Amino acid sequence: MSQKAAIRSTLPFRTQSLLNNFWGISLIFILLMTSIRMVEIYLVFENHPLNFDIKEILWDSFLSDIGWHLYLLGILFILFILVSLLSRKLAKISYQLVLSLLVVIHTGLVFYFYKTLLPLGKDLFAYSPDDLLMTVKASGQWNIFNLVGLVILLVFLFYLFHLGTKLFKFSLTTYGIMSGLMIVGILTFSYFGLGKPRVLNETEENIITNKSRFLTEQSFDYFMYGGEYYFDFYLRSGTDNMVVQKSYTSDAYPFLHTAEYPDVLSPYFDTLQQAPDIVFIFLESFGKAYSGTDAYLGSFTPFLDSLEQHSLVWLNAISSTGRTFGLQPGVFGGFPFGEKGFLDLYENYPYHKSFLSILRDNDYEIRYFTGADKNFDHVGNFIDYQKPVQFVDEKDYDPKYSKAPAASGNFTWGFADKELFRNGLEKLPQSYSKPQVITFQTQTSHDPYIVPERPFYQEKLKNHLQQTLKIPNSEISDYMAYEDIYMTVLYADDAVKEFITKYKERPEFQNTIFIITGDHRLPEIPMSNRLDRFHVPLMMYSPLLKSQEYFRGVSSHFEITPSLLSFLKNQAGIQLPEQETWLGQVLDTARTFQSRIAMPLMRNKNQLIDYIHGDLFYSDGQLFKVSDNLVIDPIISPDDLTQLKGEFEDFKNKNNYMVQTRKLYPEPKNQVD
Repeated sequence: MSQKAAIRSTLPFRTQSLLNNFWGISLIFILLMTSIRMVEIYLVFENHPLNFDIKEILWDSFLSDIGWHLYLLGILFILFILVSLLSRKLAKISYQLVLSLLVVIHTGLVFYFYKTLLPLGKDLFAYSPDDLLMTVKASGQWNIFNLVGLVILLVFLFYLFHLGTKLFKFSLTTYGIMSGLMIVGILTFSYFGLGKPRVLNETEENIITNKSRFLTEQSFDYFMYGGEYYFDFYLRSGTDNMVVQKSYTSDAYPFLHTAEYPDVLSPYFDTLQQAPDIVFIFLESFGKAYSGTDAYLGSFTPFLDSLEQHSLVWLNAISSTGRTFGLQPGVFGGFPFGEKGFLDLYENYPYHKSFLSILRDNDYEIRYFTGADKNFDHVGNFIDYQKPVQFVDEKDYDPKYSKAPAASGNFTWGFADKELFRNGLEKLPQSYSKPQVITFQTQTSHDPYIVPERPFYQEKLKNHLQQTLKIPNSEISDYMAYEDIYMTVLYADDAVKEFITKYKERPEFQNTIFIITGDHRLPEIPMSNRLDRFHVPLMMYSPLLKSQEYFRGVSSHFEITPSLLSFLKNQAGIQLPEQETWLGQVLDTARTFQSRIAMPLMRNKNQLIDYIHGDLFYSDGQLFKVSDNLVIDPIISPDDLTQLKGEFEDFKNKNNYMVQTRKLYPEPKNQVD
């Protein structure tokens, strides 16, 4: 009997010791995470001029963190108890190690957010290890000092958590109350939905969101549901409010259709005497917010602004994706996205016809120039599929050209924009026997935003702000917070100016059409709304134009290929396929605002949550009304919400079917390479 009493007497002590380990470590964790949150908010507001006050997000940020910490600690508490049944020492050490890693990961996520103002989600899993390593190297964070610092930080955190078990010692009753409050808190937050951001400005939502929670939920969604496919789609013949009425022709190829794509460009061009050359200029991270007419941040592209006076300009143009991975498939084909972007299907591309391949079949020659590694994002695989006669990337530059400055070490994204155009002009043939499609893809205006000729562009930026934009002195500091970014935009604009000036000396200039657009808006400067990330410049410049026009009809990258092909069919007699797979309509030449497109938008790889139809924009479960300059306002319209959700789900099901079957366009039976 005395032995049983002794056993009972040690149980409270053992329980208290167990809870002391758990709560001692947990309280240090909560204090660390709260401190990191305070640093995060300070860094964001100190380095990013925002149009709302810090007080507006403090309470919601606190709720977001508490909700996540309670949920996380609740799960870890169960695991801690289970491991402690085997060994209390093992449970303590494991808990210290896990929380040390979680703090380090969270710190990295906060650092990423502070730089980009975008929480890292499941798009992390869409990039290959090589692409991720290349991105980290380009940012300047991959060096021995940071790696050693990381190890030291882990050791320090491990010790700090051990110290917590010595600092925080309470009675068994207190531990019981703390554990009970944790359980009540979890149930309360779950039942009332506390801790999730309200419907706010996107930047506010992003700040409030707990970055670890966001990545965890996105990861769970990716690994649990990312591989599920539903082939429950139906074929539409088109909707009444669209310009192009599409008649879908095959259950096996759900994007295949016939349609009459009108020639909307010929009224603005002189009658062509021969097939024109087409030159695409793809500008990295060029958003409408800081380029051209109606740029609400002021335009930092003086040359492109002057070129607008001799061009066709679409003021409400959007890209198809919020990152560069959608640029080539969007512009050259209006293709569906696949799971992680069309380029990611490179190992087994579905047979397809693009703007490039159709013109190649019409005796055009295809040439592509980039200053970066063509393997990044698998751009090279896509362009090679189109069978270019010339494809120049960073490996093909002459020794006289130097790579762009590096953030640290020797790694850069490649060659800066002026070098890109100079090298390209040298490598172009002096004359052609066939019409050309030539593309130049820039990259300098990309993180880490290191501009060549830095002193020159520092002075140029200062003069541009004061003399051109006439920014009041009280607001200059807001712009200088993004000094590096704006300098790269000014530099890219100068590079295009130099290129166009030199190209005018070539004999084929008089018969050339230039299409200039951005791939997406950069995220580091706070965005005005959820559609802002897709709002890009789009213009056509050519000596063949007979008038200059500004258009306010909403158009996208998807509309470029159908419009150009219809124009070339009408003006140059090129032969087009009988059926198409373009997702787009045609470029809208309305001079007043209207929207007659319907398309999905992919923010990041793995993040397909946006859809626009007419002047309605569906984004992550919310509905907005779109107006001129792509301003969006939340609305409540259950019928419209149901319609857009249905259309969006239909697209996603067709898209998933295409991924699984690789059926986009019927391959000719006697296909010859």
